Amino acid sequence: MQSKKPIFFILFITICAVTIGVTAGAFYALLNDLPEIRSLNTFHPSSVTRIYSSDNVLLAELFVEKRDPVPLDDIPDTLVKALISTEDRHFFEHTGIYLKGILRAFVKDILAGQFVEGASTITQQLAKTLFLTSQKTLTRKIQEAFLSFQLERRYTKKELLTFYLNQVYFGSGAYGVKSAAAIYFDKDVKVLDLQESAMLIAMLKAPSRYSPHVNMELAITRRNIVLKQMLTEGIIAPPSFDQAIKTDIHIAPKKKISTKAPYFIDYIKNNLPETIDHKLLYQGGLTIQSTLSYELQEFSDFSILKKLEDLKERMKKRGIAEPEPQAALVSMDVKTGGILAMSGGIDYQGSPYNRAVSALRQPGSAFKPFVFALAIEKGFPQNKLILDAPISYTGANENDSWTPQNFSRDYKGEITLREALALSKNIPAIRLIDMLGASSVINFAHAMGIKSRLKPNLSLALGTSEVSLLNLTSAYSIFPNKGEYIEPHGILQILDHNGRSIWRTAPRKKIVMSRSGAAVMTDMLEAVVQEGTGRLAKTIPRPVGGKTGTTDDCKDALFVGFTPSIATGVWVGLDKYETLGAKETGARAALPIWVNFMEKAALKRPYEYFDIPDDTVKIAINTETGKPEAEDSPNAVMALFKKGTEPVQ
Repeated sequence: MQSKKPIFFILFITICAVTIGVTAGAFYALLNDLPEIRSLNTFHPSSVTRIYSSDNVLLAELFVEKRDPVPLDDIPDTLVKALISTEDRHFFEHTGIYLKGILRAFVKDILAGQFVEGASTITQQLAKTLFLTSQKTLTRKIQEAFLSFQLERRYTKKELLTFYLNQVYFGSGAYGVKSAAAIYFDKDVKVLDLQESAMLIAMLKAPSRYSPHVNMELAITRRNIVLKQMLTEGIIAPPSFDQAIKTDIHIAPKKKISTKAPYFIDYIKNNLPETIDHKLLYQGGLTIQSTLSYELQEFSDFSILKKLEDLKERMKKRGIAEPEPQAALVSMDVKTGGILAMSGGIDYQGSPYNRAVSALRQPGSAFKPFVFALAIEKGFPQNKLILDAPISYTGANENDSWTPQNFSRDYKGEITLREALALSKNIPAIRLIDMLGASSVINFAHAMGIKSRLKPNLSLALGTSEVSLLNLTSAYSIFPNKGEYIEPHGILQILDHNGRSIWRTAPRKKIVMSRSGAAVMTDMLEAVVQEGTGRLAKTIPRPVGGKTGTTDDCKDALFVGFTPSIATGVWVGLDKYETLGAKETGARAALPIWVNFMEKAALKRPYEYFDIPDDTVKIAINTETGKPEAEDSPNAVMALFKKGTEPVQ
């Protein structure tokens, strides 16, 4: 049998060292503050940051430790007394350490031949939690004693209890008593009853062992020990004890950490102001008030899943079963730039890649409005005639020729700009960019918020350069917003843990089109809905403008459109950049999602009309010739013109 003499000798030396250390520590504490203690003057426990929607729905919680600091006055007295009776009966008497307890613990250590009991007071436990490691060494115990004296000297017992109950770990990811009450009982800590309070304190001895989520039987046994201790101490009466141990325990099931609008939350985290660093975001207990409407977000997700089912059925009939089609939707407030809804795909868990923000895809004909808008800004009226007839371009090498075609494969001869855009004719758009210059169109598109690289060739008019859906949608919002660009954003305000505002949004704004030019373009995009490829959107009970987009082989399908207050873009395609199938155009694959969403979203806003500036005039014109026409003529449409450019009879 191994002799215990060496262990006895070590423990004897340890007792002497601790006694000397405690005495020296007490003297030192009277003279000096340790740096760690001084730091507690500004100490704030790590706490949860919460992101809320504009309709006050909790979207996400961000944390390293699940913690919600709470004042002692909000903690039930029975819980505080359960803590003291179980962990430190002499808490209100000692000055940081309890010498009798230390001596008793050392005797047990000697008999056991090893360190088996710590005899730590609440103050010592707090010092260890805040400043030290859990390693049981003589040096650490001496440091713990120093720090405990300092804590007791500087702070009241009430303050120490507040620190402790907000800092200590209760298991299952719960740091602090408020988080523990929510995780284990789905309750506010204020309304915990006696047995629930005892259950939480029971876990402190070993959270991984006594958590009811781990072992209910052990948790109940340990809870009853705490209740028995409270009875012995006279804190509770026998009837209360009897009732508490017989009370059924209702433990909340383990909750998965769920995030609503996950694509949007990722966007928020990637676009925080520079003043909010990673540590502050995950430990600062911030409240982030976002622009997102959770009600509209649900509409967005529902619309995508519902309408993609129809597309998948059509694809299966054509023998296209894999991969599944993807879709993205982004919706924003025209007048503020605030993002109202963002769906970056059909399933975040399956693919967190945000196709509304990060994906660069060809917009197809959805890019054409930028070409036409520049023409309007340069003084072209929307009834200007342009030739819709086959054309061929030859490069420096005669073998390098390009012969573009209309998607419809038919040609109408001379056609107005209005009808060319409404019917999404390719040849007029190409002739127009040739007249304006591709570089001019690129500069104009960049001014309107398109941030990706655009290639300076004539096919740009057909949307062959890749853009993001968010950029495209925000650029479209310029038309109903009187020519003003507003940088899209997702955060309204950030509050610190005390509820004080530390950041407010100030989105970048700039005028990029004349008000009259924006109004004329809005009128032309209304024609797309009323007379052209976007007719399905006529069901929206608001004024509506927009544009379809389809790329070669139907690899991308888009519709971007707006009411006077909401701009929304929808993209549908395959991640592998393969065809959706013949005839899966923007009007067929993307527009139904847009309509399903906007039929609900538009009604959330009051009825408004598109802007008609004083320097514009509306005149009835013939749809084919562009000449003035009697308003009651079957071939007449009402078209908006800048004054001085309108047609004369």
